[in-house]
Amino acid sequence: MPHIVMDYSANMEERTDIGGLCDALRQAAAETGLLPLAGIRVRAFRADHVSIADGDPAHGYVDISVRLRGGRDLAARQAATRHIFTAAETFLAPAMRRYSIALSLEMRDIDPELSPKTGTIRDHMKKG
Repeated sequence: MPHIVMDYSANMEERTDIGGLCDALRQAAAETGLLPLAGIRVRAFRADHVSIADGDPAHGYVDISVRLRGGRDLAARQAATRHIFTAAETFLAPAMRRYSIALSLEMRDIDPELSPKTGTIRDHMKKG
């Protein structure tokens, strides 16, 4: 049940393909082997009102939050964090060379005792 939630400054929509970034994050999450494919959800929310650093409206940001059920060891979470962050960094590299952009990512555990889950996605996934 890994959730990847991205929020970003509105000016990022002119600088990169946000939907493409969502796909890149989903693929990177799957590649880690730590996050079950059927549970991966990636979504993005645009922030229309921001004030960054010195207030220059040309600054932009992408902040990524990865939430996953607890129980994975630190080394595995660190490796997954690096892999997903590298995917975001690689995807955004052309925009970051041209514009003032801050990129950040945080991974945190969800307490499985306090997070019930149910769903039918696995039942409907394409086989093979």
